[in-house]
Amino acid sequence: MRFGLSFRKNFLFFGDILFFFLALIISLLIGFGKDFNLQVFLQHLVPFSILFFLWFFFFAIEGGYNLYTLKNTLSLFGKVVFLFIFIIVSSSLFFYFLKNFQITPKQNLINFSLIFCILVFSWRNLALFLYSKRFRYKMVILGVNPSSEKLANQLIKNPQLGWHFEGFTDEKNLKKIIKSKDKIDFNLLVLAKKFKIDKEKENLFFDLISHKVDILNLDEAYETIFQRIPVEFIDYSWFINNLKEGKKELYDRTKRVLDILIAGLVLITTLFLWLPIAIAIKLEDRGPIFYKQKRVGKDKVIFYLLKFRSMVPNAEKNGPLWAKKDDPRTTKVGKILRRTHLDELPQMINVLKGDISLIGPRPERPEFVKKLEKEIPYYHLRHIIKPGFTGWAQVKFRYARSVIDSLEKFEYDLYYIKNRSLLLDIYILLKTFGLFFRG
Repeated sequence: MRFGLSFRKNFLFFGDILFFFLALIISLLIGFGKDFNLQVFLQHLVPFSILFFLWFFFFAIEGGYNLYTLKNTLSLFGKVVFLFIFIIVSSSLFFYFLKNFQITPKQNLINFSLIFCILVFSWRNLALFLYSKRFRYKMVILGVNPSSEKLANQLIKNPQLGWHFEGFTDEKNLKKIIKSKDKIDFNLLVLAKKFKIDKEKENLFFDLISHKVDILNLDEAYETIFQRIPVEFIDYSWFINNLKEGKKELYDRTKRVLDILIAGLVLITTLFLWLPIAIAIKLEDRGPIFYKQKRVGKDKVIFYLLKFRSMVPNAEKNGPLWAKKDDPRTTKVGKILRRTHLDELPQMINVLKGDISLIGPRPERPEFVKKLEKEIPYYHLRHIIKPGFTGWAQVKFRYARSVIDSLEKFEYDLYYIKNRSLLLDIYILLKTFGLFFRG
């Protein structure tokens, strides 16, 4: 698809590169005035280019290339302010410790950071306009039902995604459009239901393809646009067509090796934090340092998930409860641990033991699984792969606090189960790192 998610994110990135050069030239012109020349530019270009990739990495994990951020001006402004601070701090340290470049930017660095961040912010506002009004992929939906109406409403609410909903149609009207002499003015036809293909429909769809119109089923459209698979589209034929577990054997073995290496590295590099965390927990209420909780793993095997305790002792003496946003059961130390995600560190032991992987659907408690399997169709599919420390649903959705939240998270889990790969795992790890950083 011409203007898909990858195109729009790459378009943002290449724009950032262009404005990086522009900001550097403008800041040097201001700083050097008449003394500015090619030599001055090249002298600054190398170190600033090295730094740019560090800034790009930071900005990416902070959500700077998240298309949903474009329509939220306040959130976007906050990210750009963080970028400005990060550029100043990282550049100051870089030039202080690495004196080989023989430049001391000082005022030029301030000018560059300010100009670059203003350009980045303005560029994203321009991109929102282009994605909403110009770089649009026009969609028509064949058939009306609650799921297709839901898709249309979500597209209307999120113009920055670049898909423009043109309207619903039926077979009769679609035939008129194709037979008319006018040019077909849409790029994608989404089928709201599965059609029994006969010769007439076959010719109809062939004519559309010859006019360079893409055709997707409703579930494929959701997967392509929102990177989740709604449960209402799942049936046993979907399992057969999409779940190829036998082909994942090499991937699973490679992933296990990476799990051990990365979990071991995390444990070693964070070990110095364990003693002060343990002392802080113990001093507050004399309760246990660690918290063990039953969770459901691959093939529904029960295991104990480890965490630093963040709630008062006997927090669930009356039975399991969904966690709340400002849970009154959380201790003072626990609030800090949760805010910084440090309470999750002991789970690296679970990764080493093989209870969980670094990436996968988050393991749920047996009591909740029993309830969710009654409420959510095919929920048991989560257990055909090993659960994870983090996952696709964690970086795409909020913390689940209800059955409704769990349903939407499950739709992201389905996307991961179908599309999991080492590249997707790396992306999730980077996004998780960004969540930890913000915490």
